[in-house]
Amino acid sequence: MMHNQSKSDSYAAAGVDITAGYKAVELMKKHIARTMVNGSASDIGGFGGLFALDLAGYSHPVLVSGTDGVGTKLKLAFLTDRHDTVGIDCVAMCVNDVICCGAKPLFFLDYIACGKNYPEKIAAIVSGVAEGCVQAGCELIGGETAEMPGFYPENEYDLAGFSVGIVDRDKVIDKSAMKPGDLMIALPSSGVHSNGFSLVRKVFDVEHCDLTAPVEALGGASLGEALLTPTKIYVKPMLALFDRVRVKGVSHITGGGFYENMPRSIPEGLGVRIAKKDVRVLPIFRLIAERGKIDERDMFNTFNMGVGMSVVVAAEDAERALSILKENGEDAYVIGEIVCSEEKVLL
Repeated sequence: MMHNQSKSDSYAAAGVDITAGYKAVELMKKHIARTMVNGSASDIGGFGGLFALDLAGYSHPVLVSGTDGVGTKLKLAFLTDRHDTVGIDCVAMCVNDVICCGAKPLFFLDYIACGKNYPEKIAAIVSGVAEGCVQAGCELIGGETAEMPGFYPENEYDLAGFSVGIVDRDKVIDKSAMKPGDLMIALPSSGVHSNGFSLVRKVFDVEHCDLTAPVEALGGASLGEALLTPTKIYVKPMLALFDRVRVKGVSHITGGGFYENMPRSIPEGLGVRIAKKDVRVLPIFRLIAERGKIDERDMFNTFNMGVGMSVVVAAEDAERALSILKENGEDAYVIGEIVCSEEKVLL
C-alpha cells in the first residue's frame, strides 16, 4: 500500500483515518485503469491530473467544461446501500452538458466528501464513475476524497465532478442557423436521471416506504431499482450524429424539464411545438404524477418525462439523423417542430 509510513493517531481520534484513504485509492485503481485512453499522462496519486492533448485534426480547438453533482438522488443510494451506480450519474450530468456544444469529452475528475471513509464503499462509488467514463469515452484522470466527520453523517457522502471536452470552433453547435420547419428529435431517457429527487423523495416518502417490493406499474421492478437507474450517457451516439448531420441545437433535459431546458437551444423569435401525445412518457413519471397528485404542467417543468436529450435538425435531415441515432443504440423519434413564436415551448 502506498504511503505506508503515513499515519496519525491524533487525526484518527478526531475521526479522520488517513490510512483508510490510502486503501480506498488502492481499491479504486483497477476501476480507473478501465478509463485510460491515449491522452493518459499521469498515475493516480499525484497532486494534479495530467492529460496529453492531441490537437491533430483541429484547426481552432476550443475547450468546453461542465460540472455537476448527483443531488439528493444519493439518498436512495444510502437507503438501499447501493453505491456503484451514482458515479455513472455524476459523469453523465457533466458529459451530457459538454456534448450539447458539440464537444467530445476528454477527461473527468470526481470529488467525494464523506462522514467516514469506508474504502470498499468509496471504491464502489468510483467504479460507477469509471463505468460512466468508459461509456463517455473519456478518462478519469484524478479526483479527491475528503473525510469530514461532524460535517456529514457517518454513512453519507456527497459526489460531484467535472469534465473537459474539445471541439473545433467552426463545429460548435450554432442555434442561430435554426429556422421554422426544422424538426426536434427526442432521445429517450433511462428514467428520472438525476433531477427532481427532492420532489420524488417527498412523493414516495422514501425514508419510510419499501423500496424493494415489486411495483406492478413499473413492470415488476422495485421502486428502488427504478429510481436508481443511472442517467443515460449520450456522448457516443451524439458524436456519431455530429459527424454526419448538421445539428442546429441540442438540449440536455435536466432539472426544469422541457420548459427550462429546450429554450436554451432555441434562438429568440422561435419556439418548438410539441404534441403531448407524441411524448413517450415512461411509467415512473406516470406513477410520480399519480402518487403525488402533480399536475401535468408541473411534471413537464420538473422532470425529463422520458426525453433525456433533444436535437434540432433540418426537416430534410431528420430521417438520416434518426437512422444514425438508431444505428448507435438510440430509439430516437421526432417530437416537435420549430415555429415562429415568442413562447419557447408550445406543449
